[in-house]
Amino acid sequence: MAKEVSDAITMKRALTRMTYEIIEKNKGVDGIVLVGIKTRGIYLAKRIAARLQQLEDVTIPVGELDISLYRDDIHHDPNAKHEPVVKDSQIGFDINDKHVILVDDVLFTGRTIRAALDALMDQGRPKTINLAILVDRGHRELPIRADFVGKNIPTALNEEVSVYVEEIDGKDGIELKTIK
Repeated sequence: MAKEVSDAITMKRALTRMTYEIIEKNKGVDGIVLVGIKTRGIYLAKRIAARLQQLEDVTIPVGELDISLYRDDIHHDPNAKHEPVVKDSQIGFDINDKHVILVDDVLFTGRTIRAALDALMDQGRPKTINLAILVDRGHRELPIRADFVGKNIPTALNEEVSVYVEEIDGKDGIELKTIK
């Protein structure tokens, strides 16, 4: 049974707060680009960009990053019939000397972010990289932390955090459920 942790309004408020923090930390929006990690991170990045547009009257580029080939938990078996499905990273702009804000939905062990950093560095050399996460659930395996956090949700290892976005799931919200 899933427990609702955040509804659509609370989620929107968290993203708005994160947007203000991004502006404050960067002393404005000059040189900022957003890169969302597929899949839900892309939609969250687009929402932050839309809020930045409203607040600062500037269009911030949003890119899409696929980390499939950079994951350390996918082992390439030469005898496997199927290779990992790779979706294109669509950055579409130069990240060199930019302030990249990497956006994802949930931060757990840190391995997704490590893979994203590797994938991002293959695209260029940003001036800085900051991490914006909607939910930080703890249990890090790597020394990675978010710079902008929408909500901290302490979890047990047998719990799962699910983030829903309207664009994919037909609703916005965050749920916590126990897995067996």
